[in-house]
Amino acid sequence: MRCMAAGIHQNSLSPTLAITLSALQLNIKSTDCLGSTLEKNGLDDIMTAPVRRRTRIVCISDTHNCQVKLPKGDVLIHAGDLTNQGTHAELTKTVAWLEKQDFEAKIVIAGNHDLTLDREFYAEHGLYFHNNSSQSHDECLRLFTASPSITYLSHESTTIRLRSPSGPHTQFKIFGSPYSPRFGLWAFYYDAPQNPSNWSDLTSLWQSIPLDTDIVVTHTPPRTHCDETDERRATGCEALRQALWRVRPQLAVCGHIHDGRGAERVMWDLSCRNVAYQEEKVVHWQDPGEGNNKACLVDLTGKKAPSLANDGSHPGRYGLSIGEHDATCDAHAVNSTGSSPYTFGSGNEDTHASSGTLGLGGDPASPRSDQIALSGRMGRRETCVVNAAIMKSRYPHIGGKKFNKPIVVDLDLPVWEDDG
Repeated sequence: MRCMAAGIHQNSLSPTLAITLSALQLNIKSTDCLGSTLEKNGLDDIMTAPVRRRTRIVCISDTHNCQVKLPKGDVLIHAGDLTNQGTHAELTKTVAWLEKQDFEAKIVIAGNHDLTLDREFYAEHGLYFHNNSSQSHDECLRLFTASPSITYLSHESTTIRLRSPSGPHTQFKIFGSPYSPRFGLWAFYYDAPQNPSNWSDLTSLWQSIPLDTDIVVTHTPPRTHCDETDERRATGCEALRQALWRVRPQLAVCGHIHDGRGAERVMWDLSCRNVAYQEEKVVHWQDPGEGNNKACLVDLTGKKAPSLANDGSHPGRYGLSIGEHDATCDAHAVNSTGSSPYTFGSGNEDTHASSGTLGLGGDPASPRSDQIALSGRMGRRETCVVNAAIMKSRYPHIGGKKFNKPIVVDLDLPVWEDDG
Protein backbone atom coordinates (compact mmCIF):
# COMPACT_ATOMS: atom_id res chain seq x y z
CA MET A 1 0.00 0.00 0.00
CA ARG A 2 1.30 3.49 -0.93
CA CYS A 3 0.24 6.20 1.50
CA MET A 4 2.34 9.11 0.24
CA ALA A 5 -0.69 10.52 -1.58
CA ALA A 6 -2.56 10.65 1.69
CA GLY A 7 0.35 12.46 3.31
CA ILE A 8 0.78 9.79 5.96
CA HIS A 9 4.01 8.00 6.78
CA GLN A 10 3.67 4.89 8.95
CA ASN A 11 7.07 5.42 10.54
CA SER A 12 5.91 8.81 11.80
CA LEU A 13 2.99 7.33 13.72
CA SER A 14 2.88 5.96 17.25
CA PRO A 15 3.35 2.17 17.43
CA THR A 16 -0.32 1.60 18.25
CA LEU A 17 -1.52 3.86 15.44
CA ALA A 18 0.92 2.35 12.96
CA ILE A 19 -0.31 -1.15 13.76
CA THR A 20 -3.90 -0.02 13.39
CA LEU A 21 -3.09 1.61 10.06
CA SER A 22 -1.47 -1.60 8.86
CA ALA A 23 -4.58 -3.54 9.81
CA LEU A 24 -6.70 -1.17 7.77
CA GLN A 25 -4.91 -2.15 4.60
CA LEU A 26 -7.21 -5.15 4.58
CA ASN A 27 -10.18 -2.83 4.14
CA ILE A 28 -8.96 -0.73 1.23
CA LYS A 29 -10.87 -1.56 -1.94
CA SER A 30 -8.24 -0.15 -4.28
CA THR A 31 -4.47 -0.52 -4.11
CA ASP A 32 -4.08 3.07 -5.30
CA CYS A 33 -4.28 5.48 -2.37
CA LEU A 34 -5.41 8.32 -4.66
CA GLY A 35 -8.65 6.58 -5.53
CA SER A 36 -9.10 4.23 -2.64
CA THR A 37 -12.34 3.95 -0.71
CA LEU A 38 -12.16 3.08 2.95
CA GLU A 39 -14.80 1.19 4.87
CA LYS A 40 -16.34 2.59 8.02
CA ASN A 41 -13.24 1.87 10.08
CA GLY A 42 -11.00 3.52 7.49
CA LEU A 43 -8.53 6.39 7.57
CA ASP A 44 -11.06 9.03 8.64
CA ASP A 45 -11.94 7.01 11.74
CA ILE A 46 -8.24 6.56 12.54
CA MET A 47 -7.85 10.32 12.73
CA THR A 48 -10.76 10.56 15.21
CA ALA A 49 -9.97 7.42 17.19
CA PRO A 50 -9.38 8.07 20.90
CA VAL A 51 -6.01 8.06 22.56
CA ARG A 52 -5.21 4.67 24.06
CA ARG A 53 -3.50 4.20 27.39
CA ARG A 54 -2.05 1.23 29.22
CA THR A 55 -4.50 -0.31 31.67
CA ARG A 56 -3.35 -2.99 34.09
CA ILE A 57 -5.84 -5.83 34.57
CA VAL A 58 -5.30 -8.43 37.30
CA CYS A 59 -6.98 -11.72 36.41
CA ILE A 60 -7.95 -14.47 38.86
CA SER A 61 -10.35 -17.40 38.88
CA ASP A 62 -11.10 -20.55 40.85
CA THR A 63 -10.00 -19.19 44.21
CA HIS A 64 -12.33 -21.65 46.01
CA ASN A 65 -12.44 -19.68 49.29
CA CYS A 66 -8.71 -18.89 49.20
CA GLN A 67 -7.68 -15.28 49.74
CA VAL A 68 -4.47 -14.84 47.79
CA LYS A 69 -2.29 -11.74 47.72
CA LEU A 70 -3.06 -9.65 44.66
CA PRO A 71 -0.62 -7.45 42.73
CA LYS A 72 -1.46 -3.81 42.07
CA GLY A 73 -3.57 -2.89 39.07
CA ASP A 74 -6.40 -0.77 37.73
CA VAL A 75 -8.99 -3.51 37.18
CA LEU A 76 -9.61 -6.84 38.92
CA ILE A 77 -11.40 -9.66 37.08
CA HIS A 78 -12.57 -12.82 38.85
CA ALA A 79 -13.75 -15.51 36.41
CA GLY A 80 -15.77 -17.65 38.81
CA ASP A 81 -15.61 -20.45 41.38
CA LEU A 82 -15.23 -18.03 44.23
CA THR A 83 -16.23 -20.77 46.69
CA ASN A 84 -16.54 -24.54 47.04
CA GLN A 85 -20.32 -24.77 47.43
CA GLY A 86 -21.64 -21.22 47.40
CA THR A 87 -22.89 -21.02 50.98
CA HIS A 88 -23.77 -17.64 52.41
CA ALA A 89 -20.86 -17.90 54.85
CA GLU A 90 -18.39 -18.68 52.04
CA LEU A 91 -19.66 -15.88 49.84
CA THR A 92 -19.69 -13.37 52.71
CA LYS A 93 -15.99 -13.95 53.38
CA THR A 94 -15.14 -13.80 49.68
CA VAL A 95 -17.05 -10.57 49.07
CA ALA A 96 -15.43 -8.96 52.14
CA TRP A 97 -12.00 -9.94 50.77
CA LEU A 98 -12.79 -8.57 47.31
CA GLU A 99 -14.13 -5.30 48.70
CA LYS A 100 -10.85 -4.69 50.53
CA GLN A 101 -8.83 -4.91 47.31
CA ASP A 102 -7.63 -1.59 45.90
CA PHE A 103 -8.82 -1.52 42.27
CA GLU A 104 -10.89 1.06 40.43
CA ALA A 105 -13.13 -1.64 39.02
CA LYS A 106 -13.78 -5.20 40.17
CA ILE A 107 -15.65 -7.44 37.76
CA VAL A 108 -16.92 -10.75 39.10
CA ILE A 109 -18.80 -13.70 37.63
CA ALA A 110 -19.90 -16.91 39.31
CA GLY A 111 -18.75 -20.42 38.45
CA ASN A 112 -20.20 -23.91 38.64
CA HIS A 113 -19.20 -24.26 42.32
CA ASP A 114 -21.06 -21.09 43.37
CA LEU A 115 -24.28 -23.07 43.62
CA THR A 116 -26.61 -20.64 45.35
CA LEU A 117 -26.13 -17.92 42.73
CA ASP A 118 -27.92 -20.08 40.13
CA ARG A 119 -31.56 -19.66 41.16
CA GLU A 120 -33.04 -22.47 39.04
CA PHE A 121 -30.30 -24.97 39.82
CA TYR A 122 -30.38 -24.32 43.55
CA ALA A 123 -34.16 -24.55 43.74
CA GLU A 124 -33.97 -28.04 42.24
CA HIS A 125 -30.74 -29.42 43.69
CA GLY A 126 -29.91 -27.29 46.72
CA LEU A 127 -30.96 -29.86 49.31
CA TYR A 128 -28.56 -32.38 47.78
CA PHE A 129 -25.65 -30.13 48.78
CA HIS A 130 -27.01 -28.29 51.81
CA ASN A 131 -29.61 -30.64 53.28
CA ASN A 132 -28.84 -29.59 56.84
CA SER A 133 -28.66 -25.86 56.17
CA SER A 134 -30.61 -24.60 53.19
CA GLN A 135 -29.32 -21.31 51.80
CA SER A 136 -31.21 -18.33 50.42
CA HIS A 137 -30.46 -17.50 46.79
CA ASP A 138 -31.70 -13.94 47.22
CA GLU A 139 -29.52 -13.27 50.26
CA CYS A 140 -26.47 -14.76 48.57
CA LEU A 141 -26.99 -12.71 45.42
CA ARG A 142 -27.58 -9.56 47.46
CA LEU A 143 -24.01 -9.78 48.76
CA PHE A 144 -22.89 -8.82 45.25
CA THR A 145 -25.68 -6.50 44.14
CA ALA A 146 -25.40 -4.48 47.35
CA SER A 147 -21.64 -4.13 47.09
CA PRO A 148 -20.55 -0.57 46.27
CA SER A 149 -17.37 -1.71 44.51
CA ILE A 150 -18.17 -4.98 42.70
CA THR A 151 -19.65 -5.28 39.22
CA TYR A 152 -21.36 -8.68 39.13
CA LEU A 153 -22.20 -9.97 35.65
CA SER A 154 -24.56 -12.86 34.94
CA HIS A 155 -24.53 -13.46 31.18
CA GLU A 156 -24.65 -9.78 30.29
CA SER A 157 -22.47 -6.84 29.40
CA THR A 158 -21.73 -3.34 30.62
CA THR A 159 -19.32 -0.52 29.89
CA ILE A 160 -16.81 0.46 32.55
CA ARG A 161 -15.27 3.93 32.77
CA LEU A 162 -12.27 4.40 35.06
CA ARG A 163 -12.56 7.84 36.68
CA SER A 164 -9.70 8.14 39.16
CA PRO A 165 -7.53 11.23 38.49
CA SER A 166 -4.47 9.08 39.14
CA GLY A 167 -5.62 6.20 36.93
CA PRO A 168 -5.54 5.60 33.17
CA HIS A 169 -9.02 7.15 32.63
CA THR A 170 -9.90 4.44 30.10
CA GLN A 171 -13.12 2.70 29.17
CA PHE A 172 -14.05 -0.76 27.93
CA LYS A 173 -17.11 -2.87 27.23
CA ILE A 174 -17.11 -6.17 29.09
CA PHE A 175 -19.31 -9.26 28.90
CA GLY A 176 -19.42 -11.78 31.73
CA SER A 177 -21.06 -15.20 32.01
CA PRO A 178 -20.92 -18.00 34.63
CA TYR A 179 -21.86 -20.87 32.31
CA SER A 180 -19.80 -23.96 31.49
CA PRO A 181 -20.53 -27.25 29.68
CA ARG A 182 -22.31 -29.90 31.71
CA PHE A 183 -19.97 -32.07 33.77
CA GLY A 184 -21.53 -33.73 36.78
CA LEU A 185 -24.12 -32.04 38.96
CA TRP A 186 -23.01 -28.42 39.23
CA ALA A 187 -24.52 -24.99 38.71
CA PHE A 188 -24.68 -22.86 35.57
CA TYR A 189 -24.34 -25.77 33.16
CA TYR A 190 -25.46 -26.27 29.56
CA ASP A 191 -25.23 -29.13 27.09
CA ALA A 192 -22.33 -28.68 24.68
CA PRO A 193 -21.21 -31.55 22.42
CA GLN A 194 -17.43 -31.83 22.35
CA ASN A 195 -17.30 -33.03 18.75
CA PRO A 196 -20.28 -31.47 16.95
CA SER A 197 -20.98 -32.74 13.44
CA ASN A 198 -22.30 -29.36 12.28
CA TRP A 199 -22.93 -25.85 13.56
CA SER A 200 -26.56 -26.58 14.45
CA ASP A 201 -25.37 -28.97 17.18
CA LEU A 202 -23.86 -26.08 19.11
CA THR A 203 -25.55 -23.99 21.75
CA SER A 204 -26.71 -20.50 20.80
CA LEU A 205 -25.85 -19.32 24.32
CA TRP A 206 -22.80 -17.34 23.22
CA GLN A 207 -24.65 -15.38 20.56
CA SER A 208 -25.46 -13.08 23.48
CA ILE A 209 -21.99 -11.54 23.37
CA PRO A 210 -22.25 -8.09 21.72
CA LEU A 211 -19.92 -7.67 18.76
CA ASP A 212 -18.40 -4.46 20.15
CA THR A 213 -17.19 -6.17 23.34
CA ASP A 214 -13.59 -5.44 24.38
CA ILE A 215 -13.25 -8.02 27.16
CA VAL A 216 -15.10 -11.33 27.50
CA VAL A 217 -15.14 -13.10 30.88
CA THR A 218 -16.48 -16.66 30.99
CA HIS A 219 -16.02 -19.43 33.50
CA THR A 220 -15.41 -22.00 30.77
CA PRO A 221 -12.47 -21.68 28.39
CA PRO A 222 -13.02 -21.79 24.63
CA ARG A 223 -12.20 -25.14 23.07
CA THR A 224 -8.48 -25.73 22.33
CA HIS A 225 -7.40 -22.58 24.17
CA CYS A 226 -6.22 -22.82 27.78
CA ASP A 227 -8.56 -25.78 28.27
CA GLU A 228 -6.27 -28.81 28.33
CA THR A 229 -6.25 -31.14 31.32
CA ASP A 230 -3.23 -33.03 32.57
CA GLU A 231 -4.53 -35.93 30.50
CA ARG A 232 -4.09 -33.67 27.43
CA ARG A 233 -7.82 -33.56 26.77
CA ALA A 234 -9.41 -30.38 25.42
CA THR A 235 -12.44 -29.60 27.56
CA GLY A 236 -13.44 -26.10 26.49
CA CYS A 237 -16.53 -25.03 24.57
CA GLU A 238 -16.43 -25.01 20.75
CA ALA A 239 -19.46 -22.72 20.55
CA LEU A 240 -17.59 -20.16 22.64
CA ARG A 241 -14.50 -20.43 20.42
CA GLN A 242 -16.65 -19.74 17.37
CA ALA A 243 -18.31 -16.79 19.11
CA LEU A 244 -14.89 -15.36 19.90
CA TRP A 245 -13.97 -15.57 16.19
CA ARG A 246 -16.97 -13.38 15.39
CA VAL A 247 -16.54 -10.92 18.28
CA ARG A 248 -12.73 -10.95 18.40
CA PRO A 249 -12.39 -9.18 21.76
CA GLN A 250 -9.03 -7.91 22.88
CA LEU A 251 -9.06 -10.08 25.98
CA ALA A 252 -10.93 -13.28 26.93
CA VAL A 253 -10.57 -14.30 30.58
CA CYS A 254 -11.65 -17.71 31.87
CA GLY A 255 -10.86 -20.39 34.45
CA HIS A 256 -12.63 -23.65 35.36
CA ILE A 257 -9.92 -25.99 34.03
CA HIS A 258 -7.18 -25.63 36.64
CA ASP A 259 -4.63 -27.47 34.48
CA GLY A 260 -5.22 -25.01 31.63
CA ARG A 261 -3.91 -22.00 33.52
CA GLY A 262 -1.88 -19.75 31.24
CA ALA A 263 -2.34 -17.46 28.25
CA GLU A 264 -2.41 -17.66 24.46
CA ARG A 265 -2.52 -15.04 21.73
CA VAL A 266 -4.87 -16.16 18.97
CA MET A 267 -4.56 -14.56 15.54
CA TRP A 268 -7.84 -15.07 13.70
CA ASP A 269 -7.86 -15.91 9.99
CA LEU A 270 -10.13 -13.32 8.38
CA SER A 271 -9.25 -14.26 4.82
CA CYS A 272 -10.33 -17.91 4.61
CA ARG A 273 -13.39 -18.12 2.36
CA ASN A 274 -13.95 -21.87 2.47
CA VAL A 275 -13.55 -23.08 6.06
CA ALA A 276 -15.36 -21.28 8.87
CA TYR A 277 -13.88 -19.98 12.13
CA GLN A 278 -10.27 -20.45 11.10
CA GLU A 279 -7.24 -19.37 13.12
CA GLU A 280 -4.04 -18.10 11.55
CA LYS A 281 -1.70 -18.86 14.44
CA VAL A 282 -1.52 -19.28 18.21
CA VAL A 283 1.35 -18.00 20.35
CA HIS A 284 1.69 -19.57 23.80
CA TRP A 285 2.69 -17.29 26.66
CA GLN A 286 5.88 -17.98 28.58
CA ASP A 287 5.23 -17.09 32.21
CA PRO A 288 7.94 -14.67 33.42
CA GLY A 289 6.80 -15.21 37.01
CA GLU A 290 7.18 -18.98 37.14
CA GLY A 291 9.45 -20.11 39.96
CA ASN A 292 10.41 -16.60 41.08
CA ASN A 293 9.01 -13.47 42.71
CA LYS A 294 8.26 -11.64 39.46
CA ALA A 295 4.75 -10.81 38.31
CA CYS A 296 3.07 -13.18 35.87
CA LEU A 297 2.80 -10.43 33.24
CA VAL A 298 1.17 -10.64 29.83
CA ASP A 299 2.21 -7.52 27.93
CA LEU A 300 -0.07 -6.61 25.02
CA THR A 301 1.09 -2.99 24.65
CA GLY A 302 4.28 -3.48 22.66
CA LYS A 303 6.57 -2.62 25.56
CA LYS A 304 7.86 -6.13 26.25
CA ALA A 305 6.11 -8.08 23.49
CA PRO A 306 4.46 -7.23 20.16
CA SER A 307 1.37 -5.06 20.46
CA LEU A 308 -1.95 -6.85 20.25
CA ALA A 309 -3.28 -6.68 16.69
CA ASN A 310 -6.68 -5.44 17.79
CA ASP A 311 -7.83 -1.83 17.64
CA GLY A 312 -11.34 -2.53 18.99
CA SER A 313 -12.87 -1.25 15.77
CA HIS A 314 -16.63 -1.49 15.32
CA PRO A 315 -19.08 0.57 13.24
CA GLY A 316 -20.10 3.62 15.27
CA ARG A 317 -17.75 2.50 18.01
CA TYR A 318 -16.71 5.76 19.61
CA GLY A 319 -18.97 7.99 21.66
CA LEU A 320 -20.39 5.22 23.87
CA SER A 321 -23.46 6.20 25.80
CA ILE A 322 -25.84 3.26 26.23
CA GLY A 323 -25.34 1.05 29.26
CA GLU A 324 -22.27 2.83 30.59
CA HIS A 325 -21.14 2.15 34.14
CA ASP A 326 -18.82 4.32 36.16
CA ALA A 327 -16.33 2.34 38.17
CA THR A 328 -16.70 4.82 41.00
CA CYS A 329 -20.47 4.74 41.34
CA ASP A 330 -23.05 2.42 39.73
CA ALA A 331 -21.26 -0.92 39.59
CA HIS A 332 -24.22 -3.30 39.34
CA ALA A 333 -25.14 -4.99 36.09
CA VAL A 334 -26.95 -8.15 37.16
CA ASN A 335 -30.73 -8.18 37.25
CA SER A 336 -32.40 -8.42 40.62
CA THR A 337 -33.24 -12.12 40.32
CA GLY A 338 -29.77 -13.35 39.43
CA SER A 339 -31.27 -15.28 36.54
CA SER A 340 -29.68 -15.53 33.13
CA PRO A 341 -31.26 -12.95 30.77
CA TYR A 342 -30.60 -15.15 27.69
CA THR A 343 -30.97 -12.18 25.36
CA PHE A 344 -29.16 -12.79 22.11
CA GLY A 345 -27.17 -9.95 20.60
CA SER A 346 -26.54 -6.55 22.10
CA GLY A 347 -30.08 -5.29 21.77
CA ASN A 348 -29.23 -2.60 19.21
CA GLU A 349 -27.68 -4.56 16.36
CA ASP A 350 -28.18 -7.71 14.31
CA THR A 351 -25.34 -10.07 15.21
CA HIS A 352 -26.54 -12.90 12.98
CA ALA A 353 -25.38 -13.79 9.50
CA SER A 354 -26.99 -16.42 7.31
CA SER A 355 -26.04 -19.89 8.49
CA GLY A 356 -24.11 -20.59 5.30
CA THR A 357 -21.68 -17.71 5.81
CA LEU A 358 -21.18 -17.71 9.59
CA GLY A 359 -17.49 -17.67 10.40
CA LEU A 360 -16.30 -17.23 6.82
CA GLY A 361 -13.61 -14.67 6.05
CA GLY A 362 -12.83 -12.80 2.86
CA ASP A 363 -14.02 -9.47 1.50
CA PRO A 364 -16.40 -7.89 4.04
CA ALA A 365 -18.40 -6.50 1.12
CA SER A 366 -19.03 -9.98 -0.27
CA PRO A 367 -22.30 -11.73 0.62
CA ARG A 368 -20.25 -14.94 0.70
CA SER A 369 -18.49 -13.77 3.88
CA ASP A 370 -19.70 -13.27 7.44
CA GLN A 371 -20.36 -9.63 6.67
CA ILE A 372 -21.72 -8.68 10.07
CA ALA A 373 -18.66 -10.04 11.86
CA LEU A 374 -16.22 -8.47 9.38
CA SER A 375 -17.61 -5.16 8.12
CA GLY A 376 -15.97 -2.21 9.83
CA ARG A 377 -14.20 -4.62 12.17
CA MET A 378 -11.12 -5.81 10.27
CA GLY A 379 -8.87 -4.15 12.85
CA ARG A 380 -9.94 -6.85 15.32
CA ARG A 381 -7.47 -9.55 14.30
CA GLU A 382 -6.12 -10.96 17.55
CA THR A 383 -7.44 -12.03 20.97
CA CYS A 384 -5.48 -12.88 24.10
CA VAL A 385 -7.06 -15.79 26.00
CA VAL A 386 -6.16 -16.01 29.71
CA ASN A 387 -7.02 -18.89 32.03
CA ALA A 388 -6.44 -17.35 35.44
CA ALA A 389 -7.14 -20.35 37.71
CA ILE A 390 -5.56 -19.73 41.11
CA MET A 391 -6.13 -23.22 42.52
CA LYS A 392 -3.47 -25.42 40.94
CA SER A 393 -4.37 -28.69 42.63
CA ARG A 394 -7.69 -30.50 42.48
CA TYR A 395 -9.84 -32.08 45.16
CA PRO A 396 -8.92 -34.00 47.31
CA HIS A 397 -5.62 -32.04 47.06
CA ILE A 398 -3.29 -34.95 47.75
CA GLY A 399 -0.10 -33.52 49.23
CA GLY A 400 -1.82 -30.25 50.13
CA LYS A 401 -3.33 -27.39 48.19
CA LYS A 402 -1.17 -25.78 45.52
CA PHE A 403 -1.70 -22.35 44.00
CA ASN A 404 -0.91 -20.33 40.90
CA LYS A 405 -0.17 -16.63 41.00
CA PRO A 406 -2.60 -14.08 39.52
CA ILE A 407 -2.01 -13.20 35.87
CA VAL A 408 -1.45 -9.51 35.16
CA VAL A 409 -2.40 -8.17 31.72
CA ASP A 410 -1.23 -4.82 30.38
CA LEU A 411 -3.63 -3.69 27.66
CA ASP A 412 -4.02 -0.42 25.73
CA LEU A 413 -7.61 0.82 26.05
CA PRO A 414 -9.26 4.02 24.79
CA VAL A 415 -9.19 7.09 27.00
CA TRP A 416 -12.59 8.68 27.44
CA GLU A 417 -13.26 12.40 27.68
CA ASP A 418 -15.64 14.23 29.98
CA ASP A 419 -18.83 15.25 28.17
CA GLY A 420 -18.82 18.72 29.59
